[in-house]
Amino acid sequence: MRGSINRPPTPDAEEDQEQELTLREIINIKLIESGEKERLKELLRERLIECGWKDEMNALCRAFARKKGRNNVTVDDLVHVITPKGRASVPDSVKAELLQRIRTFLVSAAF
Repeated sequence: MRGSINRPPTPDAEEDQEQELTLREIINIKLIESGEKERLKELLRERLIECGWKDEMNALCRAFARKKGRNNVTVDDLVHVITPKGRASVPDSVKAELLQRIRTFLVSAAF
């Protein structure tokens, strides 16, 4: 089929079906369908509160807002500055526990 100048040719239906999901996408779908993703997120929330990570991030946000001026800070500013610090400061024990739970799920889901 020839494409026009104004629009590209319509792809064949077969081409759309040939696109395969990546392993990461398949795992994510299985986690969502089983409800395990929500359980993992809740576990993460609990562990981050227990270890004081949430309070630490809250304090960093407040300090940043004081430094820049409360009216001069946007959520995007906070996310840009705090996200790298937050990711780097998640305790290894929390990461290990989540990783173990994910591995257990994968084994039980026959991956």
